[in-house]
Amino acid sequence: MKRQQYQKQKNRRRFGKRIGLVAIALLCFFAVIFLSLRIYAQVAGAPPLTVPKASIFLDSDNNQIGDYFTEERRYWTAYEDISPYLIDATIAVEDKDFLQHRGFDYSRIAGAVLADLKAGDKVQGASTLTQQYARNLYLSHEKTWTRKINEALYAYRLELFYSKEEILEGYLNTVYYGHGMYGAEAASRYFFGKSAKDLTLSEASMLAGVPKGPTYYSPLNNLEKATNRQQVILRLMNEQGKITDEEKSHAQKEQVALKSDEWIATKSIAPYFLDVVWEEASDILAEKNLNISEGGWTIQTTLNQAHQRAAEKSIEKNMPNSDLQVGFVSMDADTGFVTALVGGRDYSSSSFNRVALGNRQPGSAIKPILYAAAFEQGYNPMSFLDVSETTFTYDSGRATYTPQNINKQYAEHELSMAQALAISDNVYAVKTLEDIGYRSFRDMQKRFGLAYSDKDNPAVALGTMENSLYDLTNAYNIIAAGGEKRNATTVLSITDAKGKVVYEYKAPEKEQVISKEDASVLTHMMTGMFDPIFSDYSPATGLSLRSRMTHTYAAKSGTTNSDQWMIGFTPSLTAGVWNGYDQGKTLSVKADMAASKQVWIDFMEAALDGKSNEAFDIPKGVAPVTVDIESGKLASNACKNQRVVYFKTKDIPTETCTTFDFFDSNSWDDFLESPMEAFRSFWE
Repeated sequence: MKRQQYQKQKNRRRFGKRIGLVAIALLCFFAVIFLSLRIYAQVAGAPPLTVPKASIFLDSDNNQIGDYFTEERRYWTAYEDISPYLIDATIAVEDKDFLQHRGFDYSRIAGAVLADLKAGDKVQGASTLTQQYARNLYLSHEKTWTRKINEALYAYRLELFYSKEEILEGYLNTVYYGHGMYGAEAASRYFFGKSAKDLTLSEASMLAGVPKGPTYYSPLNNLEKATNRQQVILRLMNEQGKITDEEKSHAQKEQVALKSDEWIATKSIAPYFLDVVWEEASDILAEKNLNISEGGWTIQTTLNQAHQRAAEKSIEKNMPNSDLQVGFVSMDADTGFVTALVGGRDYSSSSFNRVALGNRQPGSAIKPILYAAAFEQGYNPMSFLDVSETTFTYDSGRATYTPQNINKQYAEHELSMAQALAISDNVYAVKTLEDIGYRSFRDMQKRFGLAYSDKDNPAVALGTMENSLYDLTNAYNIIAAGGEKRNATTVLSITDAKGKVVYEYKAPEKEQVISKEDASVLTHMMTGMFDPIFSDYSPATGLSLRSRMTHTYAAKSGTTNSDQWMIGFTPSLTAGVWNGYDQGKTLSVKADMAASKQVWIDFMEAALDGKSNEAFDIPKGVAPVTVDIESGKLASNACKNQRVVYFKTKDIPTETCTTFDFFDSNSWDDFLESPMEAFRSFWE
């Protein structure tokens, strides 16, 4: 008996030793595992927290007008800028022991393992917020043991190197809330039209319930389910001591206002303009060895929302119901800032930007650039040329060219440059080019930043070299700025995700493209397209707009078989419009031919509504002179067709017109009606 008892005691001691050895082995095993894990974590270092972030666009008054995101719409927000209600609600429903554990909730893990073993598959999750954050950053959402192990490794490293606030900040900026919204800030703006820092308890508790199943618990998809889950979260927050009974009751009764429609509306603000901004900002950052694809940028733009609305309304009102396309851009003459841009009729149908990318033939809209070159070669507004039908020979005599006017008519007398520009006479333009030389014209186009042809073809005087509306409007803006160089720009500043300003627009050093005197004379000459008295054989090309003008404008239109242009300016604002078909279809309908001018005048009048009329600057060396349009000489009472024309002082005419003679029918009629008055006018 004693022997048996002894044997039992011996066996128990052996079993105890074995258990002890096993325990020691297990402790050593886990110690080795822990030590290995620690060494691995130290060697691997802190895992990166970089995630794609949306970049935000602001207008010139700092109002948000859109965003740009590469893969996920996400606005990174600092922990202190997130509503405490959302933080507490998220912890309450997702991981109540988050602030106590070191990345793992062992009781939840044990329960999940048992459930998985019973099912023979990975069916139940036990992830803490840290593990979920690790998954959001580095892993897929597949339910496998391999993914869970990697998730645990990342979670351990996150807990080792980052604070609880940093982890929670990261989680709330990466979790998916549905509708393409990643992170609390994006979701808060989308659902409630406000920043995450401004969420009420009711809003925060509803938002915290969405990540469990964005399809099911989105208040936009199913308000009843979202509300039921909100009530659960409020109860948990109350039980965990995060909110009082009174706060819970108030939040349960509060009517949550969903404002996704307002958010969606902001996405339609100037989409073509924002594409141009993105490209310009990309180039700016690349020059600083920064990559715009990192996201998180806040880009303040030059957009004037009043101008943008005016442009869009004008297009909607005046574009015919057809496939006719449109391009529109406006610029501030003082700065070169682009204030509005429309690159087509419908961005959702076609995002192709017909302002910046649509190079087309500008037709007669190129003539002000040609005449700027002519001014430097001795021409002035009263330089006369024979504009009868003319055939030009070029290419060493191997080719000929006979320009035609749009009405197929030719003047039977000489025209001045001012008249030729007002009625857009083509023979005058080609003769001017032939006289001043192709090199002078090419040089002027280069100076204005325009494309040019290396071939000596007389047709280039009529705008056969393709240019974009963006570049040509900028060229006109240079004229509006007194000949001073302007670089069209859409970006005022760029701030990175940490709030550091990495770029701020600075005006370039002043540079004259053409002299102030030439710019002034050219500008006043360009007002002639709205003048009813400039020619007796063909009306000025903008005469139909005169009755709608409440401001003084300088402008030029251009027409080809496939394109219609209208570009003009006041001393402070320049706008350009293009109409045409993407396929190069011929413009044949009268409404198609008139649309660009109607869009232009409606915009200019709307943009300048309530502002006093601006007079164009007259620099020293330029003077207004009343001349006889037909002869170009100083006007006297004997001259019936008079107009004020601006000259450089060296070009002011010195002779006075004396049109009275007995062979002139008008003068003869005057003489018969009042002989003494006729003689007096003649001698004056």
